Amino acid sequence: MKITIPSKYKKPIAYSIAALLSIAFITLLILPANYFDTGRATCVSVILFDLECYGCGMTRAIQHLLHLDFEKAYEFNKLSFIVLPLAIIMIAWELKKVISPQKLEQPNNS
Repeated sequence: MKITIPSKYKKPIAYSIAALLSIAFITLLILPANYFDTGRATCVSVILFDLECYGCGMTRAIQHLLHLDFEKAYEFNKLSFIVLPLAIIMIAWELKKVISPQKLEQPNNS
């Protein structure tokens, strides 16, 4: 099921999403790098099967990457060095498409 959003609402939604992501980013920068390091695992594969998946430790790794603690980020999850840049690029790309869409050229009927 595809949901279509009227074009007059697309920019305000995009700006709201950008504002929320900015607030989340600033919040993660304000929190200490080791904020998520302790606590119980919430990964289903760890809880049920006592096996770590490829995503295990990603939140902690991203938090350490944001604080430029590369060694600790690598210890938590090596894939975070790929995931964080890709996530930033994908979010920026989608916001750019919504905020400044390219005008479709109309074919000349001459």
